Amino acid sequence: MPQPTRSLYVIQHTDGEFLGLIEDHLEGRGIRFTYMRPHVVGGALPATVGFTDGMFLLGGGPWGSAGGQDLPALEAEIALTKACLERRVPVIGIGLGAQILAIASGGGTQKTGLSFTIGEAHRVLDHALNGFLPERFPIAVYMRDWPVPPDSARVLAEDENGRPALFQTNSNCFGFVGHPGVKLAMIEDLIMEFEETPPDLEAGLDGLRAAQTPIADSLVPIMTGLIQVTGLMQPKR
Repeated sequence: MPQPTRSLYVIQHTDGEFLGLIEDHLEGRGIRFTYMRPHVVGGALPATVGFTDGMFLLGGGPWGSAGGQDLPALEAEIALTKACLERRVPVIGIGLGAQILAIASGGGTQKTGLSFTIGEAHRVLDHALNGFLPERFPIAVYMRDWPVPPDSARVLAEDENGRPALFQTNSNCFGFVGHPGVKLAMIEDLIMEFEETPPDLEAGLDGLRAAQTPIADSLVPIMTGLIQVTGLMQPKR
């Protein structure tokens, strides 16, 4: 007897940023997802997390969470994420989404300016993502502010400056500072969507163009491990 299809909420904060390359990995596993767009006229957050098997919180372009230029729906999204944590619903936060996950988990955020960097993260726990997290993988960060995970979190990877690049809270919630499935067109759309842009924009775009294949290659084991640890392919109870 076929198992019921899993379904996820995906919270967008900008017109330009979406799941990107992650979409193919979810669709290939028969996992459905619904985009929620609280930033648009008539848009709203889910009223409850009782009808979802997991949630993605996407990045926010120039929106942050540390008091400089906060996301308008920040408090509501923190409350929604806390509800997921209480119900043991998987949450994957990306960029600003990772900041929201850090705050909801009892951590915080560090105030920084808007930046766009292409770097490399290195794994600090060998068994991270059931052993599927690559030892080194590219990270494309287009973000204001930086997540500070709570002491109870496990840092799975760090960037070149020793800051958390991927962390885990609960047993099934993960915060990525960079978008692991980013596409060049997403960043180009962000640049056109907002008046504020980060410094060294051309260098960032050149770096992202060069990193597109390594990003796609790294996403394969990342998604394999992520799906396993979050239990999104396990039969529903």
